[in-house]
Amino acid sequence: MMSDFEAQLRAVSLRVTRPRLAVLAALRDHPHIGTEAVISLVRAGHPTVSHQAVYDVLRVLTDAGLVRRIQPAGATARYESRVADNHHHVVCRSCGTIADVDCAVGHAPCLTASGDHGFVVDEAEVVYWGTCPDCATDRTPQRSASSEGST
Repeated sequence: MMSDFEAQLRAVSLRVTRPRLAVLAALRDHPHIGTEAVISLVRAGHPTVSHQAVYDVLRVLTDAGLVRRIQPAGATARYESRVADNHHHVVCRSCGTIADVDCAVGHAPCLTASGDHGFVVDEAEVVYWGTCPDCATDRTPQRSASSEGST
């Protein structure tokens, strides 16, 4: 029985290789991870796969449309395998955590440019910035019992 990953690779005329399967599995299990994390995950199961091979696989899979490369301003490139829709991302300013945000309204590209300069717009990339729940909790001032009564 052919795996989903094998079918995806064959559908875009790519050979099925262990490094490609391992990268796809890493991205399925860990969305929004950087290259170094992908390398670590791939090499955990396939120690002979080189760093360069993983970089090459990420490029080939991105070019083929099986992987999406995202790079919010000021952040390192991250990769995800959710490519079948026009979703967006929310990024924590404090820790860099990234989460998916479904398309806000309507059909792709979700937003209509006020001035498209003659371009045929087929995708809108929106990045929402804020503070994730964990970092927001860490920033909440903790009041001590001795300070509650004094003003």
